[in-house]
Amino acid sequence: MKKVFSIIAALLLWGMTALAQKQLPANWYFTTLDNGLQLLVIEDNSVPLVTIEIAVHNGAFTEDSNYNGLSHLYEHMFFKANKDIPSQEAYLARLSELGITLGPSANGTTGDERVNYFITLNSSKLEDGLRFMNSAIRYPLFLPEEMKKENPVVDGEFQRAESNPAFSLFQDFNKRMWGDLVTRKNGIGIHDVILSATPEKMRTIQGKYYWPNNSVLAIAGDVKRADVETKVKAIYGDWKSSGFDPIEKWPIPEFKPLTQNQTFITLSPNARIPMVLMGWHGPDTRNDVKATYAADVFSFILSQSSSKFQQELVDSGLAYQVNVGYQTCKYVGPIQLFVVPNPTRIKECMKKVQEHISQWNKDNYFTDEQLETAKNQLAISEEYDRESSSSYIHTVTFWWASASVDYYTTYIDNLKKVTRQDIKDYVNKYITGKPMVAGVLLSPDLQKMTGITDFNQIMQ
Repeated sequence: MKKVFSIIAALLLWGMTALAQKQLPANWYFTTLDNGLQLLVIEDNSVPLVTIEIAVHNGAFTEDSNYNGLSHLYEHMFFKANKDIPSQEAYLARLSELGITLGPSANGTTGDERVNYFITLNSSKLEDGLRFMNSAIRYPLFLPEEMKKENPVVDGEFQRAESNPAFSLFQDFNKRMWGDLVTRKNGIGIHDVILSATPEKMRTIQGKYYWPNNSVLAIAGDVKRADVETKVKAIYGDWKSSGFDPIEKWPIPEFKPLTQNQTFITLSPNARIPMVLMGWHGPDTRNDVKATYAADVFSFILSQSSSKFQQELVDSGLAYQVNVGYQTCKYVGPIQLFVVPNPTRIKECMKKVQEHISQWNKDNYFTDEQLETAKNQLAISEEYDRESSSSYIHTVTFWWASASVDYYTTYIDNLKKVTRQDIKDYVNKYITGKPMVAGVLLSPDLQKMTGITDFNQIMQ
């Protein structure tokens, strides 16, 4: 009897594995090494190039106030000295030998739920590229002299962002949206934390999150899957697993639901025109995957020039710009409504915005044609993005971090399934009558001219 059950279990396991592989595009291969490192290979022989990317479950969502901004600093330190390339000069020389060009901010990005690193080089140098990335991910030195140089560089990016008056609006908005967990949604960080960062803090981050079982190695380009897998196992196979799940060992705290409306005014002498930002806590990929597709489709409908929303706000002259967006996240995706109202018609504009929000859950708010157009255009956009594997791979690792690879490979199919009722359910669950955060950006002169001292004045 035990033997029969074992055979059945084996067949079921084989069936699930086969099913998972069938969900992947024909030129994809996805597996997990014995040490937990996930390996994704995308074969594309259109040009003799290969992009190698490593993504890690790290970013703002892992940071408290003592570490806020240090995932971003760590990203910068990735492309510095390591055990095998012990100086910045040697590092730059090796880049030149491999024909790798780093971008203005190196080849990495830091978001709320992912940090990724990537290089593109001639596919004949695949093994060299794999070894180059292996040294960087596993053996960083965090030299004090390099830290001293890089801390102000990262902080300089922060300061450039601050020069945009809209930055203050978004910062004030996020503080109210996320409360005492705002650092978990603030990838740019805190000035003092960045400037005072030490090699010891970098090693703490490494010891928590930089493990094979918390990472994915994605390789896209002119390669053969079997060759890649052989090389990856030889180079990365002895990278030891942490023996624990970092996200379980250091759990991500849950964001507290909004319990009441919160409004504010942000003043900036650099603000030339008023800007309004409103938002709600939206669905996430752990608890309400279906609503994430509806959110994307509805946001796209609202962005089209043919929508009532655009016609009655922008085309009418009430606003210069209106945009509704939803960011897919594993931990509460924000829904944001951004408005640049006509300065002479602010109250009239915001009254019209409220009128539209109250209609978003009505059956006749958009047409069947608009619904189908939105789904088709989103699908076309996704297909178009997949034309360039060197940039497409970044999108894939984003979804790996904030949802799953399966979520992304079935994304277009699930978009096409979205119905009018799905959108209505999404709006009712997350927007209609739900607590929101709302603020307006004004210059002191514009505030004096309009007499606006409370956000609610522009909503009356």
